[in-house]
Amino acid sequence: MTDQSQDGKDRGLSDAELQDLVASTDTGGREPSNRSVALLIAGTALVWSLFQLWIAQPMLWFGQYLPVFNASQTRPIHLMFAVFLAFLAYPAFKNSPRDRVPVVDWILAIAAAACAFYVFAFSDHLAVTARSGLPTETQVIIGAAGLVLLLEASRRALGPALTIVGGLFLLYAYFGTGWLIPELIEHEGLSFTSLINAQWLDTAGVFGIPLGVSTAFVFLFVLFGSLLDKAGAGNYFIKLAFAGLGHLRGGPAKAAVVGSAMTGLISGSSIANVVTTGTFTIPLMKRVGFTSEQAGSVEVASSVNGQIMPPVMGAAAFLMVEFIGISYVEVIKHAFIPAVISYIALVYIVHLEALKKDMPALGEAKSFLGMIVKTFIGFVVFGVGFTALIYGVHALEAAVPSLTAPIMMSLLGLAYLWLVAVAARQPDLEADDPNDPEIKIPTVGEVYATGLHYILPIFVLIWFLMVEQQSPAKSAFYATALMLFIIVTQKPLKAIFRGNAGDIGGQISEGFSDLIEGLIAGARNMIGIGVATAAAGIIVATVTKTPIGTELAGLVEQLSGGILILMLIFVGIFSLILGMGLPTTANYIVVSSLMASVVVSLGAQEGLIVPLIAAHLFVFYFGIMADVTPPVGLASFAAAAVSGGDPIKTGFTAFFYSLRTVALPFLFIYNPTLILYGVDLGTTGGILQAVFIFIVATIAMLLFAAATQGYFLAKSRIHETAGLLVVAFTLFVPGFWLNMLQSPFLDIPPAQFEQAVADAPAGSRLRLQIEGPDFNTGETASTTLVMDIEGEGTAQERIDASGLLLFPEGEVVRLDEPMFGTPSAEKLADFDFYADTPVRLASIQAPRERMSKYVFYIPALALLALIVLMQRRRQTKPAF
Repeated sequence: MTDQSQDGKDRGLSDAELQDLVASTDTGGREPSNRSVALLIAGTALVWSLFQLWIAQPMLWFGQYLPVFNASQTRPIHLMFAVFLAFLAYPAFKNSPRDRVPVVDWILAIAAAACAFYVFAFSDHLAVTARSGLPTETQVIIGAAGLVLLLEASRRALGPALTIVGGLFLLYAYFGTGWLIPELIEHEGLSFTSLINAQWLDTAGVFGIPLGVSTAFVFLFVLFGSLLDKAGAGNYFIKLAFAGLGHLRGGPAKAAVVGSAMTGLISGSSIANVVTTGTFTIPLMKRVGFTSEQAGSVEVASSVNGQIMPPVMGAAAFLMVEFIGISYVEVIKHAFIPAVISYIALVYIVHLEALKKDMPALGEAKSFLGMIVKTFIGFVVFGVGFTALIYGVHALEAAVPSLTAPIMMSLLGLAYLWLVAVAARQPDLEADDPNDPEIKIPTVGEVYATGLHYILPIFVLIWFLMVEQQSPAKSAFYATALMLFIIVTQKPLKAIFRGNAGDIGGQISEGFSDLIEGLIAGARNMIGIGVATAAAGIIVATVTKTPIGTELAGLVEQLSGGILILMLIFVGIFSLILGMGLPTTANYIVVSSLMASVVVSLGAQEGLIVPLIAAHLFVFYFGIMADVTPPVGLASFAAAAVSGGDPIKTGFTAFFYSLRTVALPFLFIYNPTLILYGVDLGTTGGILQAVFIFIVATIAMLLFAAATQGYFLAKSRIHETAGLLVVAFTLFVPGFWLNMLQSPFLDIPPAQFEQAVADAPAGSRLRLQIEGPDFNTGETASTTLVMDIEGEGTAQERIDASGLLLFPEGEVVRLDEPMFGTPSAEKLADFDFYADTPVRLASIQAPRERMSKYVFYIPALALLALIVLMQRRRQTKPAF
C-alpha cells in the first residue's frame, strides 16, 4: 500500500497543473487578470453558445421578425467566434503572458474574425464573383490573410501538427511538382488566385462540410456534454463505476474503464477524459499493485476508446453521416459492436493483470462473475422496458395523435420531479480524495439514486436519434434544452424536497450561475474543434482539386507490392501518422479524406468488396491510436503527468493494451458482418443474427485479450497462446478457412455474361472483374464491381438497371462509359473509356453453394476445450 505522502511524490503534476494541462489543450490556458478582458472572453463564449442554440432551434418562430440564416451564413459566424477566442484564450508560445492579452494578439483576433465575417457579410457578392470563378483582388487578399491566420490559430489551439499538414497541402496544391513530390501525384499546380478561391472564398474548402458539421451538430453535443458535466454527471458516472466495480480484484482499473466509457458520453476529448477520471482512478490503481505506467496506460486505453463509443464518437459519427451519405442510425448500428466488445475486452485485460499479480480488492471482495450476471439482467430489464415504452408511444400516437407530444412532455416532467425527489433523499455526491489513507468504496445503492435524473437528457437524445429518427441537430437541441432546464432547477427542487425552502433564492441563483458557466465552458471547449474542422477543410479541398486523393491508392500499392494485408497495414500506419497531435474531429477528417477511398479501391483491386463504412471505421480507429502511440501520444503524456510514470513507457504499454483496437479494423474489413453490414435489424431474424454476432465476437475478443496478455486460466505457454489466437481468429472470420477449402465463386467466361445475368436469382450479386487503362496514368488497372441483380426482368433489363454498357466482340466484352448518375459510373470513374486500349470485362464470378462457414467453430471450440484442460491443471486462482 502506498501512503498519501508517497503518492504526492509520485504524482508528476499537481491538481492545478493538471487542470492547466487540460485548459491549455482544450479551452485555452490564458486567464487575464484584467476583469474587463476576462469578462469579454467569457461574454464572447456565452454569446457564441446562445447563437448556436438560436440557430439550432427547429421551430424558426422568429422567421417573420428576424432573418433565418442558411448554412453558408452560419459557418462563417461559427468560425468567426472560434478564431477570435483562439487568439485571446491561447497564448502564442509557452513563455507568452497568460495573465494578459498582448496587443499583437488583439490585432490577430480582430483580423481573423474580420476575415471570417467578410464571408458572411458579403455572401451575396461572393456568389456572383468568387464563387462564379471571378474573385476580386480584395477578396483574394482577405482570403489569403484568413488562411494564414487560421493556420496560426490552429497552431495555438491544437499544436503544430495540423498547421504543418495544412501548410504542406497548400504548398502541394500551389506548386504541383517538385523534387519532394512523387511523380505519381504531380499536377500542374493551381494559380494563387485559384488556390485562395478554392480554400477560403468558395463553399468547399475552409467553409465546407467539416465546418458545417461543426456548426450544425458538434457544437450542440459538446455543449450538451459540458452542461452535463457542470450539473454533476461526470462525478456521478465515476462514483457509479466505482460502486459497481471497486470491490473486485483490480477494481479501480475496471472502474476506470467503465467510468471512462460513461465519461466519453460527455467528453469529446481523450485528454480531458484521462485527466477527469485519471486523477481519481490512477492513484487507486497504483495502490492495489499497478505500476505507474500500467495505471496510466489503463486510463489512456479506456479514455481513447471513448472516442469510438456511440452515440457521439468524438463527433466523428456526424461527419460520417455527411461523408458516406448514410443515416446517423446506420452509423451507430455499424459502430456499436466493435466499440462495446473493445471495452469488454479491456475490462478483461485489467482483470487478467489483477490475477497475474494477485492484486487485492479494495474493501470486501465481490464476485466478478456475479457483477457480469447483474449487468446482463439490468440490460435485459432496460431493453424490455424500452421496447414496451416504444409500443406504448406508438399506441398513444394512433389513439390521440394531437395529444401525444403534450402527454409525453408531461410524463417526462413528472419523471424528472420524481427522480429529483429520490436524489434529494441522499446527500449530494462529493469528489473523493484518492490519496486518503482510508478509501471507502460506496455501494451501488448509495450512489445510483443520486443522479438518475442525469439519465433523462441522455434518454431523450437516444430516443429522438434512434426511435423518432430525427436529425442529430434536432435531437441534440431537445436534449440540450432539457439539460438547460435541469441545470437551473435541480438545486431549487432539491432544496424544496429537503425542506429547505427558505434557501430557494440562493439555490436558483446557483442554478443560473451553473448554467452560465456551462454555456461558457461549452463554447471554450469548442474553440479547438471549430478551428480544427476549418483547417481540416484545407486538406479536403486539396484532395478535391488535385490528383492526390485518387493516386494515393497507387502509391500504397507500389509500397506493398500488391499484397492486400500489407496494403492495409500501410494504410493503418499512414492513418496513425496523419492523426498525430490532432483532436478526434480533425483527425477523422484528415485520415478519411485521404485514406478511406484508398482502402475501398485497394480491396476492389484484390477482389475484396469493402463497404465504405468499414473503410471509414478502419482509418478512424487507426487515426485515434495516435493519441496513444509515442512519440506524440497526447493522452499518454497526460496520463503520465497524473501517474508520475514515464510517458514513453506509458504510451507503449497503452498501445499493447490497445492491440484489440488495432486488430478490430482488419477483422471487419475481412468480415463486414462484425459491423452488422448487411444485417437487417428490422426483422426478428436480423436481431437474432446481431445477438449471435455480438456473443461470438465478445468471446473471440476475450480470447484474443487472453492471448496477448499471456494469461488465461493460468500463465500461458507459447503453444497455448498460439492456440488462443487461432480460436479467436476462427470465431471472428470463419469464412477464411472455408475459402481455403472451397472457392466462394464460380468463374464464368465474359462471353456468357448475358446468360449469367439471366440465370441469377433476384436479390443475388455478380462480381465483375473490370480491366482497362487508368484515366490518370494510362497504365492497365483493374477493379471488382458488384452488380446487384434486381427484379425478375430480362437479362437486358437487369443490365440496363445497372447502368453498364457492354458490347460483346467474340470472346471479348468491351465496356463503354456507364450511364451517368448510376452506381457503376461512380465506381468506374477512374477508367479511360476513350483510350486506344478498350476497357473490358475480364471475368465474372457468381456465388456458389458451399457448406456453412460456421462448421469451423467445431474444431475451434474443441481446440479451446483442450487449452482449458491443459491450463486447469496449473490453475491456482479462480478465473473470475
